[in-house]
Amino acid sequence: MRISPRLGLVAELDFSHEQRPLDRRAGTERMSMAVSRRTLLKTSGTALLPFAAPSIGRANEARILRFVPQANLSVFDPVWNTAAVTIAHGYCVFDTLYGVDAQLRPRPQMAAGATVSDDGRTWLVTLRDDLRFHNGEPVRAQDCAASLDRWSKRDTFGQTLGAVVDSFGAADDRTVRVTLKRPFPRFLDAIGKPHSSPAFIMPEHLARTDPMRQVTEMIGSGPFRFRASEYVSGSRMVYERFEGYVPREEPAEWTSGGKRAHVDRVEWRVMPDPATAAAALQRGEIDWWEQAMPDLIPVLLRRGGVRVQPKDQYGFVGLGRFNVLHPPFNNVQLRRAVLSAIRQEDYMQATVGPEAPDAWRRCFAMFTCGMPGVNEEAAPIMRGPRDLNRAREAVRASGYAGERVVIINPTDLPVIGPHGHVTAQLFRSLGLNVDLQEMDWGSVLQRRISREPVERNGWSFYHTNLPGVAIANPALNTAIRGDGAWPGFFTDAETERLTAEWLFAEAPAQQQALFDAVHRRALDQVPTIPLGQFFVRTAFRDQVRGVLDGSVAYFWNVRKE
Repeated sequence: MRISPRLGLVAELDFSHEQRPLDRRAGTERMSMAVSRRTLLKTSGTALLPFAAPSIGRANEARILRFVPQANLSVFDPVWNTAAVTIAHGYCVFDTLYGVDAQLRPRPQMAAGATVSDDGRTWLVTLRDDLRFHNGEPVRAQDCAASLDRWSKRDTFGQTLGAVVDSFGAADDRTVRVTLKRPFPRFLDAIGKPHSSPAFIMPEHLARTDPMRQVTEMIGSGPFRFRASEYVSGSRMVYERFEGYVPREEPAEWTSGGKRAHVDRVEWRVMPDPATAAAALQRGEIDWWEQAMPDLIPVLLRRGGVRVQPKDQYGFVGLGRFNVLHPPFNNVQLRRAVLSAIRQEDYMQATVGPEAPDAWRRCFAMFTCGMPGVNEEAAPIMRGPRDLNRAREAVRASGYAGERVVIINPTDLPVIGPHGHVTAQLFRSLGLNVDLQEMDWGSVLQRRISREPVERNGWSFYHTNLPGVAIANPALNTAIRGDGAWPGFFTDAETERLTAEWLFAEAPAQQQALFDAVHRRALDQVPTIPLGQFFVRTAFRDQVRGVLDGSVAYFWNVRKE
């Protein structure tokens, strides 16, 4: 990793470490700790932490926010990767033309506003005043056009928009001009989407990077600057307030409004073990724990000094993802047999624990339950009692021939790691030849993009979760789209045709009929297994104020008192 001595910015990020597993020694030590979460929390503050807290005066302490993310940051480009930790990093460094409010309505962010021509084929987005990148250069419409162009080649919703775009261009330095082959009424929804992946704006020279390669610099126009010189993979990431950022006047809400940075420095500290994170929060060695595990929340609240609030009213959806390129899961009949054998409660209780029944729900859908238009179309398949004998017969009838099933599974992500063991046990009970391969989450993210068969270090199945807002409708839902873009590489022309019809439908009844048709197609083709819906709570010290709801952690509006 090289640093520009003149600007103190990232000049080149060496991503070669992401092609191999991260240092395993720390992970091995954590796995070998024979200490329960509750035992560690009951100690008198002598538990060792993976870092030494520096001596900082009280005045400076209020300007530093110490945060524990849900996972290590191993992929930096938030357009190239959809991992939640990468998106959270993206919102620190970059900004978007449009954001969303709590009702997920698009709101101007970097934009002063937008107009559309009478024929619906030309959008003009005007930039607001005083936008600057971290290197001091002004943000121009040319930067935005190039960024939208690159994003439209990576993101699923972006690809749908890109298919009807004639050009992303600039009418002048402050006006982005997007010309379309046909009207696209959800244009602002597309460029303002809050997750997986937002249309982040980068300088033109970065936005011209091949969409299939990661950008090599972290220069944005967001409220924080990434301190590459202080990055330690698996341990620490640092962000500093960008003095040149001019926030909007409106109150902050989700990804819209005034992104006011009230702290000078945000330090991410990676703690894969939940008990370690909970103990550090109680002792005041960290200020904010992104995802507090449900079984530890009662202990945190009893000891005092800590507050807990829901992280996202729409929750998260657990998913199991097939690799459909290679045997055995290129066989749709086998995928259907697996779907019929799933019990969502097994996965949800492994994630949140049996002590928190209100922290999850069964959701018999390929979309987020509770969202507009989402019906539980999978209920006839998944609601009734599981019949393993019938599922085993379906596996045999599919023609499964004993091919090895490689499950890649993270050991350092408590909300995903247990799923691998549940699935391995289920697959074995169905007669599948299971190879459970455990690794850190960064390695899973790298491995899952491989299109090779398992004999050449490929994979068959992995688990993830997505914020409910990320899969709320057919255009957004990367987990069922048939464009082959998301790891798993599912392609289906019929899914894409129905999704396009839904996008351009105007009558509400027609929209709903097409939504349901997309849903039924997904359940027929089974690119993904829905594992249930759960609701994360975030925990922070009493002196922390202004934590916003959202699909990831946002660091604007947050202050320490």
